[in-house]
Amino acid sequence: MRLGLALGYWGRGPSPGHVALAQEAERLGYDSVWTAESWGSDVFTPLTWIAAHTSRIRLGTAVAQMAARPPTTTAMHALTLDHLSGGRMMLGLGLSGPQVVEGWYGRPFPSSPLTATREYVDVVRQVLRREAPVELAGRFHSHPYRGPGATGLGKPLKPITHPLRPGLPVLLGAEGPKNVAQTTRIADGWLPLYWSPTRPEVYGPAVRELPEDFLVAPLAQARVCDDVAEGLLPVKAMLGFYIGGMGHAARNFHADLMARMGYEEEAHRIQELFLSGRREEAVLAVPDAFADEISLVGPRERIAQRLELWRKGPVTDLLALAPDPHTLRVLAELNSS
Repeated sequence: MRLGLALGYWGRGPSPGHVALAQEAERLGYDSVWTAESWGSDVFTPLTWIAAHTSRIRLGTAVAQMAARPPTTTAMHALTLDHLSGGRMMLGLGLSGPQVVEGWYGRPFPSSPLTATREYVDVVRQVLRREAPVELAGRFHSHPYRGPGATGLGKPLKPITHPLRPGLPVLLGAEGPKNVAQTTRIADGWLPLYWSPTRPEVYGPAVRELPEDFLVAPLAQARVCDDVAEGLLPVKAMLGFYIGGMGHAARNFHADLMARMGYEEEAHRIQELFLSGRREEAVLAVPDAFADEISLVGPRERIAQRLELWRKGPVTDLLALAPDPHTLRVLAELNSS
C-alpha cells in the first residue's frame, strides 16, 4: 500500500505550509500529493506550484469538479501539467452534488449522473489519446455542440499539443454502488471519500472484483496524538459539514453513504441540526465510532494496529489528510515496517 498526502482545498486563503508538507512527504518516500477544490481555490494552480517545488512525487487532483470545466478544458489542464511535471500527473474527477453544481457553477445538475460522468471521461480520454478529432454525440457533452443556439459552424478538433502520456491515469470520486461499479469499468482508479476497512460491502459488489492494476485511493484524516477523542474532533467537524451542509435535506450523497454504513438515524440528526443553524451541535452529534473507523487517529501503537486493517483490503493508495510532519513521518515508518 502506497502513501499519498492529501492537502484538500484552501480555507480563507493560501495554506502557507502546503509546499513544505509536500516536500517533506516526497523526502519520506510518499508516492503522491493531492489537491482539491470546492467553491474557493481551484485544484490545478496549487498543484502546479507544488510540482515546481518537487521532483519525484506524483501529483493528483482529488477531486477536480466536473461542473467547473468542460471536459476538453480539464484534459488541457491535465496534459499541460503532465508535461511541466515530467509525467507525474493523475487526474481525479468528481461530479459533486446539486447544491454546488447549481448553486456555485450555475448549471443544472445532470438528470443522469452516470451518463454525464461516462461522457465526460470519454471526452477526456479522446483528448489525451489524440488519435482523432474529438467527437461525441452525447446527451450532456456533445462535441461539436449542435444543441440549442448552435451556429452549426463547430468542427471536430484534436489538441494542438501532443499529450506526454496518452494513458494518463483518470480516477473518479464515487459513493453510490452503481457509480462505483461504473468507475471500475471506465476509470483507472477510484477515490472513496469515506472508506471503512471493516465494511467495504457498503460500496457494492464491484469492490470484490476489481480490474487488474485498478487504483483504490481513499482519503483519510490522520493524526498522531495521545487523546483519541480530541484527535477525532477535526474528523467530526469535516463530517458535520459534509453530511449536514453539503447538500439538501432530501438529497445528500454523503448522508446517504453514512446511512448505508449503519448510521442512518445519526445522519438525519446531523442534517437536522446543521440545517437549523446549530452547527456545533451537529459536529458533536457525529458518532465517535463512525469518525474513528474512517480515519487514523491516536497514539503511534494504535495507528499501527489500525493500519493493518487498511493493508488487508483492496486499498492501493492511502491518501492521508495529515496536517503535521510528525504524523507524516510516523505513517511512513509504520507503512514501511
